[in-house]
Amino acid sequence: MNILLKPFQTPFSTAPFSKIKNEDFLPAITTLIEETKAEINAITSNPEVPTYKNTIEALEFSGAQLDRVTSIFFNLNSAETNDDIQKIAQEVSPLLSEFGNDITLNEALFKRVKAVYESRESLHLNAEQMMLLEKQYKSFSRNGANLAEDKKQTLRALDKDLSKLSLSFGENVLAETNAFEMHITDENDLSGLPEGAKEAAKQLAESKDKDGWIINLDYPSYIPFMTYADNRELRKKLAIAFGKRGFGNNKFDNQDIVLNIVKKRFERANLLGYKTHANFVLEERMAKTPENVSEFLNELLDKAKPAAINELKNLEDFAKELDNIDRLEKWDSGYYAEKLKQKLFDLDDEKLKPYFQLENVTQGAFKIAEKLYGLHFEEVDTIDKYHEEVSTYKVTNDKGDLVSIFYADFFPRAGKRNGAWMTVYKSQYIKNNENSRPHISIVCNFTKPTKSKPSLLTFNEVTTLFHEFGHALHGMLANTTYPSLSGTSVFWDFVELPSQVMENWCFEKEALEIFATHYKTGEVIPMALVSKIKESATFHEGMQTLRQLSFGLLDMSWHGQDPSAIDNVKTHELEAFENTKLYPDVAENCMSTAFSHIFQGGYSAGYYSYKWAEVLDADAFEYFKEEGIFNTDVAKKFKENVLSQGGTVDPMVLYKRFRGKEPQPEALLRRAGLIKK
Repeated sequence: MNILLKPFQTPFSTAPFSKIKNEDFLPAITTLIEETKAEINAITSNPEVPTYKNTIEALEFSGAQLDRVTSIFFNLNSAETNDDIQKIAQEVSPLLSEFGNDITLNEALFKRVKAVYESRESLHLNAEQMMLLEKQYKSFSRNGANLAEDKKQTLRALDKDLSKLSLSFGENVLAETNAFEMHITDENDLSGLPEGAKEAAKQLAESKDKDGWIINLDYPSYIPFMTYADNRELRKKLAIAFGKRGFGNNKFDNQDIVLNIVKKRFERANLLGYKTHANFVLEERMAKTPENVSEFLNELLDKAKPAAINELKNLEDFAKELDNIDRLEKWDSGYYAEKLKQKLFDLDDEKLKPYFQLENVTQGAFKIAEKLYGLHFEEVDTIDKYHEEVSTYKVTNDKGDLVSIFYADFFPRAGKRNGAWMTVYKSQYIKNNENSRPHISIVCNFTKPTKSKPSLLTFNEVTTLFHEFGHALHGMLANTTYPSLSGTSVFWDFVELPSQVMENWCFEKEALEIFATHYKTGEVIPMALVSKIKESATFHEGMQTLRQLSFGLLDMSWHGQDPSAIDNVKTHELEAFENTKLYPDVAENCMSTAFSHIFQGGYSAGYYSYKWAEVLDADAFEYFKEEGIFNTDVAKKFKENVLSQGGTVDPMVLYKRFRGKEPQPEALLRRAGLIKK
């Protein structure tokens, strides 16, 4: 019996990872697609008049086991993949894409949904029911339900192709990331590198039965080398390898895939009656139109660019004075920025890291969630894991009720993609008067413990952990009826608010005192260091802002216009970067061919969301600061109006309920030090 075909008989119905075999996935997903089709047929063949209950709710709760199994599968494909899983993904993705089309292009089903939608004013629906009805109707109309039959077939073919292309894109980036290693045998080549990074590099070499040290393209290896290594030639070698992923004219090259994806997305948007892919995407975002996004990005660019140019000039002068460098290159930026930061603030990550032991930071995030939202985290060992390094927690409220199951997966592995993300193994929903609680996970790539040291985080990694934990809280505190409106199922330019707002606590004395204690002595982080963290928070903010804006503008250049005439990825990219360029171009490198957010993740025409949400989070945290960062009334408002509501209400309405007014961009510019407070 395939364990994936029935509800799981496990504690809290958690995924039975240790009992799942790779070969279970394809037959299970194939069978569950057929079972879900039968559920859909039951809806369409119902002789009764279409109602909200027999059509909209029935459709919403159909395919529950299929949703669970596919979420387990694709989460593993990101966090613990292997050749078998990748091969299955290539088979499963088109099947699911085809099945998705079977639903959205099912005329009988659309007819019933449309009938309920057209009678909506007389149905006395509450806000959440109305939102679900509108979302379902749009999921049909925005996916071709109103198209003629021949055009529906074209849409099916496009969707199938796009799902395969994006999988191949991600596999190529992962393969290139894993393929490169810089083997160092002369310890002088590690000059400047902190002891912890050297030790990790030595352990990596030992794990591959090699002498010396290995540096690779995983962030915990790559970032310290680019930040601290004195050897400029080796920094150059590493930076070029990182920037060349998917751009090597080899079997892992992504150039044709990028051009294929953007052209097929454009064709799909046109087929559905939209001017561009961005017009299609942004209809379901707070920003609404590509013009609004461009105006938003360029307005911030106008404010940030003078500061960025000034910061670069200072950095160039500093590098010239220090090492007689005539022209700063991309592989110099992190290195000299860190040296300048140390000079200005007498602050560097190596001074801070002893105060940020991973376990303490994690417990600190839990404690802050307890103070704000009354949550309690208890580590449990009765929950199955997909890897021994994963930690599992039972999350309860002040009354002892189960709020969520929480998985934390912190270290790099060969089968794990780079970066950090939050994901869901089981959504929250209410059915038959039972509030079924969610299973939430965060996945990161932090420095592993070594033989002599625990995992000590850079300050950037601390904010990353808090960021993903903010997403996790959004998932955990979900309290909606329908799974498709639950937790992080919100507009993508709103989804980053809960994550980004959490980062603010990392800069506050009251919060740091909770978790920033020296891993050897237990001493609380000295207030002088806290002051320096705050002072340095806006260091190079102009250049950082310009970098983020450049990614958003690149994304819009691919998706906010007709890409048909684009025949060279690199040439197009250089044009898109023209207004935000600070460093000389590196001919061997290309950003787009490894830009997984927009070509593999869900951020196409949506990368601007990070900056958009920064406006929301800066404005929201100003409210916390005004009333006190642990003020329970403000926290309650945020929990009740933002964290628990999911996508049940328009996000601007939710935000105004929390804040009492619309967000002000000036809040972000003030925090960034780009305008005066």
